[in-house]
Amino acid sequence: MRQHVRKLKYRFFKPQTWRTNLVFWGGAILVGLAAAIFAIVADWGDHVFRSIVAYNEYLPLIVTPVGFILTVYLTRKIFSGAEGSGIPQTLIALADPGSSLSNRLLSMRMVVGKVLMAVLALCSGASLGREGPTVHLGAAIMHSLGKYAHLPTRYYERGLILTGGGAGIAAAFNTPLAGIIFAIEEMARSYDRRHSGMMMVGVVLAGMTAIIVHQSNYSYYGTTPATLDFSWVWLGVVICGVVGGLLGGTFSQLLITGSKKLRPYMQARWLVVALVCGLVVAVLSILSGGSSSGTGYLEAKQIVSCAGLENCEADFGLMYPFYKILATAATYLTTIPGGLFAPSLASGAGLGANLAVLFPVEMASTIVILGMIGYFTGVVQTPITAFVIVMEMTDNQELVLAMMATALISSGVSKLICKKSIYEALAENLLAMMSDEKSQQKVAAKD
Repeated sequence: MRQHVRKLKYRFFKPQTWRTNLVFWGGAILVGLAAAIFAIVADWGDHVFRSIVAYNEYLPLIVTPVGFILTVYLTRKIFSGAEGSGIPQTLIALADPGSSLSNRLLSMRMVVGKVLMAVLALCSGASLGREGPTVHLGAAIMHSLGKYAHLPTRYYERGLILTGGGAGIAAAFNTPLAGIIFAIEEMARSYDRRHSGMMMVGVVLAGMTAIIVHQSNYSYYGTTPATLDFSWVWLGVVICGVVGGLLGGTFSQLLITGSKKLRPYMQARWLVVALVCGLVVAVLSILSGGSSSGTGYLEAKQIVSCAGLENCEADFGLMYPFYKILATAATYLTTIPGGLFAPSLASGAGLGANLAVLFPVEMASTIVILGMIGYFTGVVQTPITAFVIVMEMTDNQELVLAMMATALISSGVSKLICKKSIYEALAENLLAMMSDEKSQQKVAAKD
């Protein structure tokens, strides 16, 4: 017993132990600070485009295609490897931590490029989220600190990436529990006790830092008057789970198939792809009054907060979720850096608002929340993460069982359409795209 106590004391006061703790704790605080700043800058980019639409609703026909072309060009020429969400890059790095590819994908230069390009795209009217880029940002910060501190890479490399990714979700959404669940369910795909303690502390520190910067313990989508009416709620669970799973799975499969089909064209005809997709997003913006562009935070918050209330100003029309889904798909197919979380939650809120007309008016807010979970789970196929994120972001614990059931149904239905997880498939496509670029560079060097 005494020997065990001595070993613990020795380990506690060992310099390497404190160096490791400082990397995890300090890195988590940096992730929270960077995520909060990114949120502020992204909101500014969203506001810029809304100002453009308010000045002239037809300006997106020029601004969006030009912005898409510029963003894709800069990404390809300067920040190659930063394309898309950021979660695929993190998954690739987790599969082979410490490799040259991992070091490249988690370099600070790559992440700075992803943040800058995402904000530029938002200014242009793109439909994207910042959560995937924030996961990438968090993983890169922790990875870089680990390298500079010369930690034993075999043991800590994976733990640093997992902690950074989870901390990124926690800080982006102010959802610490969701950050932990996401790191386990989507990134690690298993529970690793060696890294669990450090990961949990890191996620909590990142979330606290984001709260301090924003100066409030905010809920992104506000509070909701949703209540549990057993006479209707389970019908809502089934409908939202099935419809959300069908639409979410279809969207994911469309994105996976489209990315594979367009990959050969992105080498020589990327300008045409960016121009066409930019025009599509611009037309959708005009049809939706600008609501299909941006992150979707504002629209989702308005739908969630006043669903079922009189004089609700959050009526974006029956076509809103479909405009948002199409705009998000068109944005992502250009390879513009940006995430899928926020647009998917906004699309789900719109879907829930449409389905709410089938239920009593007092059930409206409940169906909106279940619609968010149903569609979001259908896209990402991580049911636990989905219901935890929505539960924390809407400050509602009364619907936990209904949320869980909706997420499980949606995940099962989605997998019937989209067999492979979207982020796993997009990671494979990113690797293939980078291989294509490398081959093209070799051919150009020989010529």
